[in-house]
Amino acid sequence: MSAEPQRRRARPNRARPQVPANDPLAAFAQPLAPVRNLDELARRYPDRKLSLGRKQHQLEFYGSPDQPNAFAMDSLEFLFLIAQYFREALPLRIILLLIACQRAGGRIPLTQEEMGTVLDVARQKVSEAMQEIMGHGIVFKVKRGVYQFNPPYSYRLAEFIPGTEHVGGEYVKVEQHSTIAKIRADTSLPDLVRYPSLEHMRKAIEELRAERAQKRAERRRARARQDDEGTA
Repeated sequence: MSAEPQRRRARPNRARPQVPANDPLAAFAQPLAPVRNLDELARRYPDRKLSLGRKQHQLEFYGSPDQPNAFAMDSLEFLFLIAQYFREALPLRIILLLIACQRAGGRIPLTQEEMGTVLDVARQKVSEAMQEIMGHGIVFKVKRGVYQFNPPYSYRLAEFIPGTEHVGGEYVKVEQHSTIAKIRADTSLPDLVRYPSLEHMRKAIEELRAERAQKRAERRRARARQDDEGTA
């Protein structure tokens, strides 16, 4: 065998298939290719905006220089605890609906009738579930058809309100700290709203688990007594 190292065979330069610009779904059926020339890519997709103007910051979703930080923030601790706490599905469904419908500053322009229509639930059921949700300081009522999320739990920092063909759109941004300060200054609100805490939910979860564990132990003892009586 020759000592000269074997040369690798040159692979043929196969042209990668082009993805139709008017059919984005076709991209899923095509092999991936590295982007080597942004100008060429921009010419292929003239209706798309390509930018490498600045580095994307943490927690910044779909941000741009003229609309920075336009995103909603949800406490993972809050989501985790409500998933454990609420035994019925309706309060959880309503909370998800409120998160989806909140506007800049955490305001929720939604009546209970609209909630019932969206979720296909009787208004009375919605009212009962909302009383339970508000009882934990998660949201509070500003006026009829308008609720406010407690900022530490869920908060939409900003939103873009589209305009018409005659009037341009509007970018609205409400800082979280200013909303918290405004809520704390309102002495008409309950302390659980002004100074939110999920500790009462944690305690309730532990109490519920202890109660259920006790009931399971009682059922096991009852079955054991029945088995003993059957064998006697």
